[in-house]
This record gives sequence, C-alpha cells and structure tokens, in this order.
Amino acid sequence: QVQLEESGGGLVQAGGSLRLSCVASGRTDSSYAMGWFRQAPGKEREFVASISPNGGTTGYNESVKGRFTVSRDNAENTVYLQMNSLKPEDTAVYYCGAVRRQLHTIVVVAAQYEYWGQGTQVTVSS
Repeated sequence: QVQLEESGGGLVQAGGSLRLSCVASGRTDSSYAMGWFRQAPGKEREFVASISPNGGTTGYNESVKGRFTVSRDNAENTVYLQMNSLKPEDTAVYYCGAVRRQLHTIVVVAAQYEYWGQGTQVTVSS
C-alpha cells in the first residue's frame, strides 16, 4: 500500500556530508513512524535513526548521534537523513522504512517495519 524510494547516496570523503531523501507514495494517510537502517557487507542490518509520525520524537544509534539528523516533511511525504562528519565505517546501503504507529512513537527494530525502499549506497573514503 506504501511505496518508498530513497535517493541522495553517493561517494564522499571522510568528514564530508550527504543528505538522503525518502519519498513515500501510495496510501500515506495513516500515521507512520519512519526509520533509516543500514547494512554493510558481512554485517547485520543496523538501526540508524527513527522519527515519529508527527515529527516530534527522534531517536538515533549512538554511533551516529550528534552527526546525523532525521527530519520529515509530511506535506511532501518525505523523510530526510542529514549525514555530517562522515566516517569510513558509515559505508553501507541505507534503507528507509515505514510502519503504522501512534503519533509520538519511534521504532528501532527492523523486523517491525511494514514497508521498505530499495536502498541507496553510501560510500565514505578515507
């Protein structure tokens, strides 16, 4: 019922910045918490950030806290992940997810998400 499409990935040097976008289409009238996850080769999928349906609550993996910022523009059905001070260990495929939740709820467990995008590659060189 909901389709997600990520964009904004690419190749950047350590210390640089990227902004990822996730645009939702289809049935977007429900209350959806949104999340960003990443997966590097040989590693498990890792929680990065989540934002509540009303945008009032956010949560971050400690490894990115202070460097990454998640935000949303509900009028445009878009969620963003601003990534600053990038490190080589941030290299991964980044995925956007959506799940129906109450207005103030964030979700940090990948298995609880209902919808996923195809992912966008982020590569940070040293």
